[in-house]
Amino acid sequence: MEVAEGIYQIQLPLPFPLKIVHAYLLRDGDGWTIVDTGLNYSPGRAAWSAAFEHYNIEPQAIRRIVLTHAHPDHYGMAGWLADMSAAPVLLSPIERAFVDATWMATGDQEHAVANFFRGCGVPDELLEVVDADLSALRAMTQPHPTVMQDLLEDDVLTIGNRQFRMVFSPGHSDGHLALYCEAERLMLCGDAVLVKITPNIGRWSWGDVNPLATFLTTLHYLRTIPVDLALPGHGPIITQFHERIDQLIVHHEERLIQTEQAADGTNAYQICIQIFPTHDLTSHQLRFAMAETLAHLEYLISVGRLVQSEDSVIRYQRPANDTIMRYRHSYDVL
Repeated sequence: MEVAEGIYQIQLPLPFPLKIVHAYLLRDGDGWTIVDTGLNYSPGRAAWSAAFEHYNIEPQAIRRIVLTHAHPDHYGMAGWLADMSAAPVLLSPIERAFVDATWMATGDQEHAVANFFRGCGVPDELLEVVDADLSALRAMTQPHPTVMQDLLEDDVLTIGNRQFRMVFSPGHSDGHLALYCEAERLMLCGDAVLVKITPNIGRWSWGDVNPLATFLTTLHYLRTIPVDLALPGHGPIITQFHERIDQLIVHHEERLIQTEQAADGTNAYQICIQIFPTHDLTSHQLRFAMAETLAHLEYLISVGRLVQSEDSVIRYQRPANDTIMRYRHSYDVL
């Protein structure tokens, strides 16, 4: 559907409970720019083919493919679309390094994730499923683009009659970029801000060791940008951008309190299953629940609200020193 003049939202299917990821087609003079691409499997490819037919787009009319970030549901069909169109793929250098280390690597990355989660108390039978899930995701990011170009913070892309500034917005991913058109107060915000669901903020075996602190800083920065319409990677378009940011900040403060209260000499997996209804989660969702639990634990350690000890697994508890209570609210340390 057309969500702004000359901008069309393409809803692409996903083979896990999130169900849909949004990509965007932007009219670009006599051609088109694509923002984000979906996961490379047959229903996703069929959705793109239907969109091209509906809008009468020939592959060679695609001028470039811009990625907000390189998670598989956004990066997965970049190579397939680039092969079809000969268009370059543009993304931040941090996300490009993530592609090299994760999607272009061998199976070592899956083993690294499994070993990381093992140290957090995840049972071995679940770790085998994590290995298999990540291997399947890697297959759905191929082929890889042969031409990738760097997009930097504050770079400006002219797309049709609009100028978009690249807004560095890490947290959900380490090199996340949003595209901001100041003249229209319009933002393609990727997964930085979502409605109905919250962006997953995860601590993984790679990358930012305190992604929640990074994300909260990003939210406060995005709060300063005038936005009337935000086009997200999932869920409804956003017309109350600042209000939604405020809700996300409150959500994470509440989750920090929950996490802190659950830490009683317990490991991360035990804390995770107290907070999330893990009996209802797929293995894919459980992986993200674990990563999000770890992000909140790392944040709480960074502000002195928890300490950790390690034997065969890492365990968390509140410190004996009550003076750390002055750090009760996230906003106090940002």
